[in-house]
Amino acid sequence: MNWEKLVFALILFLCMAVSPGVSRADSYKYPEAASPQEVVDGMSTKLVRGASNVALGWLEFPKQIYITFKEDGVAKGIFVGPFKGVGMTLVRTVSGAGETVTFFLPYPGFFDPYFGPPYAWQME
Repeated sequence: MNWEKLVFALILFLCMAVSPGVSRADSYKYPEAASPQEVVDGMSTKLVRGASNVALGWLEFPKQIYITFKEDGVAKGIFVGPFKGVGMTLVRTVSGAGETVTFFLPYPGFFDPYFGPPYAWQME
């Protein structure tokens, strides 16, 4: 077997190994198969979620300090928590802006949130 065939087989194997399985495709809902009510509900939920994350993304700052304080102790809560809070505030606000701008697209999933929890005030 020459090197070209071996490399091709290896790339093909890796692509198949990292691709999502069939069971995940069964749980995905397509807009074409959904009722108009479900599509409008998904769009409005995504729009409201995005707008609230833009407006309230700053809640991640105290939330991350609290979570770090509770899980990792006082020292990490004081010194690491604010850095996590600033980072998650930026992530939450930017992803909220993305959801607000793209509320009409059924991405990711069927109008699912970009990451969890969907709102800043929710705990994982």
